[in-house]
Amino acid sequence: MVTRGLPIGCGGIILILLFTFVFGGDPQQLLDVLGDVQSSTRPAPGDPSVSLPGSGEPVGGPADQLSTFASVVLADTEDTWNALLGPQDGGYREPTLVLFTDAVRSACGFNSAAVGPFYCPADHKVYLDLSFFNELARRFGAPGDFAQAYVIAHEVGHHVQNLLGISDQVQQARRRSGPTEANALSIKMELQADCLAGVWAHHAHRQRSLLEPGDVEEGLRAAAAIGDDAIQTRSLGYTRPESWTHGSSEQRVTWLRRGLETGDPGACDAFR
Repeated sequence: MVTRGLPIGCGGIILILLFTFVFGGDPQQLLDVLGDVQSSTRPAPGDPSVSLPGSGEPVGGPADQLSTFASVVLADTEDTWNALLGPQDGGYREPTLVLFTDAVRSACGFNSAAVGPFYCPADHKVYLDLSFFNELARRFGAPGDFAQAYVIAHEVGHHVQNLLGISDQVQQARRRSGPTEANALSIKMELQADCLAGVWAHHAHRQRSLLEPGDVEEGLRAAAAIGDDAIQTRSLGYTRPESWTHGSSEQRVTWLRRGLETGDPGACDAFR
Protein backbone atom coordinates (compact mmCIF):
# COMPACT_ATOMS: atom_id res chain seq x y z
CA MET A 1 0.00 0.00 0.00
CA VAL A 2 1.21 3.50 -0.71
CA THR A 3 -0.07 6.58 1.06
CA ARG A 4 1.09 10.14 0.94
CA GLY A 5 4.04 10.22 3.34
CA LEU A 6 3.47 6.67 4.64
CA PRO A 7 4.37 3.48 2.73
CA ILE A 8 3.27 -0.06 3.68
CA GLY A 9 5.06 -2.83 1.83
CA CYS A 10 4.27 -6.48 1.13
CA GLY A 11 6.09 -7.88 4.16
CA GLY A 12 4.46 -5.34 6.44
CA ILE A 13 1.05 -6.90 5.91
CA ILE A 14 2.03 -9.87 8.08
CA LEU A 15 3.27 -7.79 11.01
CA ILE A 16 0.33 -5.40 10.94
CA LEU A 17 -2.26 -8.19 10.68
CA LEU A 18 -0.71 -10.03 13.60
CA PHE A 19 -0.53 -6.85 15.67
CA THR A 20 -4.15 -5.96 14.93
CA PHE A 21 -5.92 -9.30 15.09
CA VAL A 22 -3.83 -11.31 17.54
CA PHE A 23 -3.05 -8.54 20.02
CA GLY A 24 -6.09 -6.37 19.31
CA GLY A 25 -4.04 -3.25 18.67
CA ASP A 26 -4.28 -0.29 16.34
CA PRO A 27 -2.05 -0.63 13.22
CA GLN A 28 -1.17 3.07 13.45
CA GLN A 29 0.37 2.47 16.88
CA LEU A 30 2.76 -0.03 15.35
CA LEU A 31 3.76 2.42 12.63
CA ASP A 32 4.29 5.15 15.22
CA VAL A 33 6.59 2.88 17.23
CA LEU A 34 8.59 2.00 14.13
CA GLY A 35 8.96 5.69 13.39
CA ASP A 36 10.87 6.27 16.63
CA VAL A 37 13.77 4.00 15.70
CA GLN A 38 16.95 5.50 14.24
CA SER A 39 18.92 4.23 11.24
CA SER A 40 22.12 4.93 9.34
CA THR A 41 22.77 4.88 5.62
CA ARG A 42 25.69 4.34 3.29
CA PRO A 43 26.03 4.69 -0.48
CA ALA A 44 26.69 1.68 -2.65
CA PRO A 45 29.39 1.42 -5.31
CA GLY A 46 28.45 1.08 -8.93
CA ASP A 47 25.13 2.23 -10.33
CA PRO A 48 24.47 5.74 -8.93
CA SER A 49 20.72 5.09 -8.99
CA VAL A 50 21.11 2.31 -6.41
CA SER A 51 22.03 2.82 -2.75
CA LEU A 52 22.29 0.30 0.04
CA PRO A 53 21.35 1.78 3.40
CA GLY A 54 21.05 -0.42 6.45
CA SER A 55 23.27 -2.85 8.30
CA GLY A 56 26.23 -2.98 5.93
CA GLU A 57 25.73 -6.05 3.74
CA PRO A 58 29.17 -7.28 2.57
CA VAL A 59 30.09 -6.21 -0.94
CA GLY A 60 30.36 -9.16 -3.30
CA GLY A 61 27.77 -11.29 -1.51
CA PRO A 62 24.04 -11.84 -2.03
CA ALA A 63 23.41 -8.12 -1.64
CA ASP A 64 25.48 -7.35 -4.74
CA GLN A 65 23.77 -10.11 -6.71
CA LEU A 66 20.34 -8.78 -5.78
CA SER A 67 21.49 -5.22 -6.46
CA THR A 68 22.55 -6.19 -9.97
CA PHE A 69 19.35 -8.13 -10.63
CA ALA A 70 17.11 -5.37 -9.24
CA SER A 71 18.97 -2.73 -11.26
CA VAL A 72 18.45 -4.72 -14.46
CA VAL A 73 14.73 -5.11 -13.74
CA LEU A 74 14.40 -1.42 -12.88
CA ALA A 75 16.19 -0.42 -16.09
CA ASP A 76 13.82 -2.63 -18.08
CA THR A 77 10.77 -1.04 -16.45
CA GLU A 78 12.21 2.33 -17.44
CA ASP A 79 12.40 1.23 -21.08
CA THR A 80 8.76 0.16 -20.97
CA TRP A 81 7.31 3.17 -19.18
CA ASN A 82 9.37 5.70 -21.12
CA ALA A 83 7.75 4.24 -24.25
CA LEU A 84 4.23 4.04 -22.82
CA LEU A 85 4.00 7.42 -21.09
CA GLY A 86 4.20 10.10 -23.75
CA PRO A 87 4.12 13.91 -23.50
CA GLN A 88 0.34 13.80 -23.04
CA ASP A 89 0.97 11.95 -19.76
CA GLY A 90 3.76 14.27 -18.68
CA GLY A 91 6.48 11.81 -19.66
CA TYR A 92 8.17 9.33 -17.38
CA ARG A 93 10.37 10.44 -14.51
CA GLU A 94 12.58 7.49 -13.60
CA PRO A 95 12.56 6.46 -9.92
CA THR A 96 15.59 5.66 -7.80
CA LEU A 97 16.08 2.19 -6.38
CA VAL A 98 17.19 1.79 -2.76
CA LEU A 99 18.11 -1.63 -1.38
CA PHE A 100 18.21 -2.02 2.39
CA THR A 101 18.51 -4.48 5.23
CA ASP A 102 17.13 -4.12 8.75
CA ALA A 103 15.80 -0.59 8.37
CA VAL A 104 15.77 2.49 6.17
CA ARG A 105 14.79 6.14 6.45
CA SER A 106 12.96 7.68 3.49
CA ALA A 107 11.08 10.89 2.83
CA CYS A 108 8.02 8.92 4.03
CA GLY A 109 9.64 8.29 7.42
CA PHE A 110 11.48 5.41 9.04
CA ASN A 111 10.65 1.81 8.06
CA SER A 112 11.96 -1.47 9.43
CA ALA A 113 12.50 -4.55 7.31
CA ALA A 114 9.13 -5.82 8.58
CA VAL A 115 7.47 -3.43 6.13
CA GLY A 116 9.11 -5.15 3.17
CA PRO A 117 9.37 -3.54 -0.27
CA PHE A 118 7.61 -0.19 -0.61
CA TYR A 119 7.39 2.93 -2.74
CA CYS A 120 7.65 6.41 -1.27
CA PRO A 121 5.81 8.99 -3.39
CA ALA A 122 7.46 11.87 -1.52
CA ASP A 123 10.95 11.09 -2.86
CA HIS A 124 10.08 8.98 -5.96
CA LYS A 125 12.11 6.03 -4.68
CA VAL A 126 11.50 2.29 -4.66
CA TYR A 127 12.76 0.67 -1.45
CA LEU A 128 13.51 -3.06 -1.50
CA ASP A 129 14.24 -5.05 1.64
CA LEU A 130 16.96 -7.57 0.79
CA SER A 131 15.58 -10.23 3.12
CA PHE A 132 12.07 -10.12 1.65
CA PHE A 133 13.11 -12.05 -1.44
CA ASN A 134 14.32 -14.93 0.72
CA GLU A 135 10.99 -14.81 2.54
CA LEU A 136 9.17 -14.83 -0.80
CA ALA A 137 10.77 -18.16 -1.64
CA ARG A 138 10.98 -19.74 1.81
CA ARG A 139 7.81 -18.59 3.60
CA PHE A 140 5.52 -17.80 0.67
CA GLY A 141 6.63 -20.64 -1.61
CA ALA A 142 7.17 -18.30 -4.57
CA PRO A 143 10.81 -18.62 -5.72
CA GLY A 144 12.24 -17.52 -9.03
CA ASP A 145 13.60 -14.45 -10.78
CA PHE A 146 10.27 -13.43 -12.25
CA ALA A 147 8.55 -13.63 -8.88
CA GLN A 148 11.15 -11.15 -7.61
CA ALA A 149 10.80 -9.02 -10.72
CA TYR A 150 7.03 -8.89 -10.21
CA VAL A 151 7.52 -7.43 -6.72
CA ILE A 152 9.84 -4.74 -8.10
CA ALA A 153 7.49 -3.98 -11.00
CA HIS A 154 4.56 -3.69 -8.57
CA GLU A 155 6.35 -0.94 -6.65
CA VAL A 156 7.24 0.75 -9.94
CA GLY A 157 3.52 0.56 -10.71
CA HIS A 158 2.94 2.74 -7.65
CA HIS A 159 5.46 5.18 -9.11
CA VAL A 160 3.47 5.30 -12.35
CA GLN A 161 0.32 5.97 -10.32
CA ASN A 162 2.10 8.81 -8.59
CA LEU A 163 3.28 10.36 -11.86
CA LEU A 164 -0.21 10.17 -13.38
CA GLY A 165 -1.78 11.84 -10.35
CA ILE A 166 -3.77 8.74 -9.42
CA SER A 167 -2.17 8.53 -5.97
CA ASP A 168 -3.20 12.07 -5.08
CA GLN A 169 -6.74 11.53 -6.35
CA VAL A 170 -7.11 8.37 -4.29
CA GLN A 171 -5.75 10.01 -1.15
CA GLN A 172 -8.18 12.89 -1.53
CA ALA A 173 -11.04 10.43 -2.01
CA ARG A 174 -9.95 8.43 1.04
CA ARG A 175 -10.00 11.54 3.23
CA ARG A 176 -13.60 12.15 2.19
CA SER A 177 -14.62 8.54 2.84
CA GLY A 178 -15.45 6.37 5.78
CA PRO A 179 -13.04 3.64 6.93
CA THR A 180 -14.59 0.87 4.83
CA GLU A 181 -14.62 2.84 1.58
CA ALA A 182 -11.16 4.28 2.26
CA ASN A 183 -9.74 0.79 2.70
CA ALA A 184 -11.47 -0.39 -0.48
CA LEU A 185 -9.79 2.44 -2.38
CA SER A 186 -6.40 1.41 -1.02
CA ILE A 187 -6.96 -2.16 -2.18
CA LYS A 188 -7.86 -0.91 -5.66
CA MET A 189 -4.58 1.03 -5.70
CA GLU A 190 -2.70 -2.19 -5.00
CA LEU A 191 -4.60 -4.18 -7.61
CA GLN A 192 -3.93 -1.51 -10.22
CA ALA A 193 -0.22 -1.67 -9.36
CA ASP A 194 -0.37 -5.45 -9.89
CA CYS A 195 -1.92 -4.87 -13.30
CA LEU A 196 0.72 -2.27 -14.19
CA ALA A 197 3.40 -4.80 -13.24
CA GLY A 198 1.79 -7.16 -15.74
CA VAL A 199 1.80 -4.42 -18.39
CA TRP A 200 5.55 -4.07 -17.97
CA ALA A 201 6.08 -7.84 -18.25
CA HIS A 202 3.92 -7.98 -21.40
CA HIS A 203 6.03 -5.38 -23.21
CA ALA A 204 9.34 -6.64 -21.83
CA HIS A 205 8.63 -10.06 -23.28
CA ARG A 206 7.17 -8.87 -26.59
CA GLN A 207 10.00 -6.44 -27.30
CA ARG A 208 12.96 -7.99 -25.49
CA SER A 209 12.00 -11.68 -25.00
CA LEU A 210 12.47 -11.28 -21.27
CA LEU A 211 10.24 -14.12 -20.09
CA GLU A 212 11.29 -17.74 -20.09
CA PRO A 213 9.02 -20.81 -19.86
CA GLY A 214 7.48 -20.92 -16.40
CA ASP A 215 8.08 -17.25 -15.60
CA VAL A 216 4.43 -16.26 -15.87
CA GLU A 217 3.50 -19.07 -13.49
CA GLU A 218 6.18 -17.81 -11.06
CA GLY A 219 4.66 -14.35 -11.07
CA LEU A 220 1.12 -15.64 -10.64
CA ARG A 221 2.21 -17.87 -7.75
CA ALA A 222 3.86 -14.89 -6.09
CA ALA A 223 0.72 -12.78 -6.53
CA ALA A 224 -1.40 -15.55 -5.02
CA ALA A 225 1.03 -16.16 -2.16
CA ILE A 226 0.92 -12.55 -0.95
CA GLY A 227 -2.84 -12.15 -1.21
CA ASP A 228 -4.36 -10.98 2.07
CA ASP A 229 -6.47 -14.12 2.48
CA ALA A 230 -3.45 -16.39 1.96
CA ILE A 231 -1.36 -14.41 4.46
CA GLN A 232 -4.14 -14.37 7.05
CA THR A 233 -4.75 -18.08 6.67
CA ARG A 234 -1.06 -18.84 7.22
CA SER A 235 -0.66 -16.40 10.10
CA LEU A 236 -4.04 -16.55 11.85
CA GLY A 237 -5.79 -19.64 10.57
CA TYR A 238 -8.76 -17.67 9.27
CA THR A 239 -9.53 -14.67 7.05
CA ARG A 240 -10.96 -11.23 7.81
CA PRO A 241 -11.88 -9.61 4.46
CA GLU A 242 -12.74 -6.30 6.10
CA SER A 243 -9.11 -5.97 7.17
CA TRP A 244 -7.50 -6.62 3.81
CA THR A 245 -5.05 -4.05 2.47
CA HIS A 246 -3.83 -5.48 -0.86
CA GLY A 247 -6.62 -7.77 -2.07
CA SER A 248 -7.24 -11.50 -2.12
CA SER A 249 -5.08 -14.01 -3.94
CA GLU A 250 -7.71 -14.33 -6.65
CA GLN A 251 -7.92 -10.57 -7.11
CA ARG A 252 -4.16 -10.12 -7.29
CA VAL A 253 -3.76 -12.94 -9.81
CA THR A 254 -6.67 -11.59 -11.89
CA TRP A 255 -5.22 -8.09 -12.18
CA LEU A 256 -1.65 -9.22 -12.78
CA ARG A 257 -2.91 -11.55 -15.51
CA ARG A 258 -4.94 -8.71 -17.06
CA GLY A 259 -1.82 -6.60 -17.44
CA LEU A 260 0.17 -9.55 -18.76
CA GLU A 261 -2.43 -10.39 -21.40
CA THR A 262 -3.34 -6.90 -22.60
CA GLY A 263 -0.19 -4.84 -22.13
CA ASP A 264 -2.57 -1.88 -21.90
CA PRO A 265 -2.37 0.53 -18.93
CA GLY A 266 -5.93 1.58 -19.79
CA ALA A 267 -7.10 -1.92 -18.91
CA CYS A 268 -5.80 -1.45 -15.37
CA ASP A 269 -8.57 0.83 -14.11
CA ALA A 270 -9.38 -1.06 -10.92
CA PHE A 271 -11.47 1.87 -9.68
CA ARG A 272 -14.16 1.50 -12.32
